[in-house]
Amino acid sequence: MSKVIEKPATYEDLLKVPDHLVAEIVDGELFTSPRPASPHAYATLTLASTLVSRLQRGQGCSPDWWFLMEPELHLGADVLVPDIAGWRKANMPRMPKVVWFDIAPDWVCEVVSVKTARLDRIRKLPRYAQHGIPHAWIVDPVAQSVEVYRREGEHMLLFSTHEGSGPIKAEPFEPCELDLNDLWLEE
Repeated sequence: MSKVIEKPATYEDLLKVPDHLVAEIVDGELFTSPRPASPHAYATLTLASTLVSRLQRGQGCSPDWWFLMEPELHLGADVLVPDIAGWRKANMPRMPKVVWFDIAPDWVCEVVSVKTARLDRIRKLPRYAQHGIPHAWIVDPVAQSVEVYRREGEHMLLFSTHEGSGPIKAEPFEPCELDLNDLWLEE
């Protein structure tokens, strides 16, 4: 019996994926995901809007960050698309006009759904750590929770969890306060 040798996915493979899917290369493997359902999309947009107004434009907090929704990150052989990514302005003084980024962000956020939770937690979180990204959040709009991860060596370790509604102060954005209640669709 012969064994089929699969080659690592390439950027050309990624470009062949239909536009209605999000495509990523994680550790040599091509993954595709559908566009998100409303709880996911709402939490992503609301969190990104809050971060931009407060931490990028400085409404009540220090304007020290740049944020983008679904940026394409080219980090080594990986092509990763977090739901939101943030770069400290000290590390990236200007937002470049590019199609993809090879500068690792200082923070990434994955808003999980039933279809993406495994990929986001098991495959992508370790890759983010290996590429030197110091902070990651996993937001679950169904469980109404935020998990805050901190890079320790080659691993992302769970640092804190927050659930339900109300204000939180969480790495790397403290002392700025964010309100979790804004992220969840009402039942």
